[in-house]
Amino acid sequence: MDIHPTAVVHPRAIIAPGVKIGAYSLIGENVRIGKDTVIDSHVILEGWTEVGERCHVFPFVSIGTAPQHMRYRGEPTRVILGNENIIREFVTIHRATVEGGGITSLGHGNFIMAYSHIAHDCKVGNQVIMANASTLAGHIAIEDFAIVGGLVAIHQFVRVGCYAIIGGASGVPKDIPPYMCAAGNRAKLFGLNSVGLKRHRFPGETLVALKQAYRILFRSHLTLNKAIEKVEAEVPHLPEITHLLNFLKSSKRGVCR
Repeated sequence: MDIHPTAVVHPRAIIAPGVKIGAYSLIGENVRIGKDTVIDSHVILEGWTEVGERCHVFPFVSIGTAPQHMRYRGEPTRVILGNENIIREFVTIHRATVEGGGITSLGHGNFIMAYSHIAHDCKVGNQVIMANASTLAGHIAIEDFAIVGGLVAIHQFVRVGCYAIIGGASGVPKDIPPYMCAAGNRAKLFGLNSVGLKRHRFPGETLVALKQAYRILFRSHLTLNKAIEKVEAEVPHLPEITHLLNFLKSSKRGVCR
């Protein structure tokens, strides 16, 4: 371990081998930090917070502080970060509420850029990118490999599907389906995230099937339930199509169309 002499680390905090903690950082009593993680200067980790291995937390980040929730009364709710996350300057990640299940979580390999906010009870998957000043309200779920553009604001309880991309300065009031592009205030869909899917080496047959499903679901003027039935009848039953349809069927806030 390499802990700067001006850092304040509670004696009961659990610090793994190889961790570096910079000047004037504050590490609370119930914090756990995984091996080879770097905590830069002026970072606050408090509450019941776990940071995984090989993460890099940049200056002026605050993780594990109390949620911005009127009914929170100091319950021991948690923040859990996986491995190899990059958390840039001035990011805030709040611990959860009892009503929301008690855990705010990030998976592995996420890149959270400067001034972003992840509110209580959010569930962020793996390999997610959040650009500068993107904001998640409470109880949001973001699936793997999604990209949230800069200055995006997402309403509470919204879900963002895997491999979706949201353009900068968008307001997102409803769910963004997997594999899609969305932008605007209020956000609307603008087709398949073809560039992103090709970069991730999706097979050609999958791209064709997703494009066919997109046209039926969002350009046919059918009701959503009728469009789903038509996709199930006419589009190949690939895993991506199944995931897309299950996402739509399980939406509670409604879907951006």
